[in-house]
Amino acid sequence: MKNLKKKLVTDQTDKTHIQLFRYIFTGGAAFIIDFSSLFILTDFFGIYYLASAAIAFVLGLITNYMLSINWVFNRRTMSNRKLEFGVFALIGIVGILLNELFIWFFTENLQIYYLLSKIMAAVIILFWNFFARKFVLFK
Repeated sequence: MKNLKKKLVTDQTDKTHIQLFRYIFTGGAAFIIDFSSLFILTDFFGIYYLASAAIAFVLGLITNYMLSINWVFNRRTMSNRKLEFGVFALIGIVGILLNELFIWFFTENLQIYYLLSKIMAAVIILFWNFFARKFVLFK
């Protein structure tokens, strides 16, 4: 059990299934930042939900990057950290576009509450972000 914990939590790894396991937690932390920001910006500050979703997504993106480079991925393909974050963000921009599309579609067309729409979109975007980042940045 101790060895399994070490493999899953502390050891450096190139194994995709362990990285995906870690990324789910990283994505979860980023999602908490994203989701709570969306709720606060929309319900407390009265910002239109799609604008709030974009702002919240960026806050989650920064959280995700910091956790990803420090815990999930140990192999990096770029030595320039600014360029690396730029590519990481570009993948995130595709993610934010997909996020906005899914939230809008679920909320406007399927009449699903916007926070539930966000949860559904987040599950889809989690896989896009992980595999795009894994195979583009952290091979």
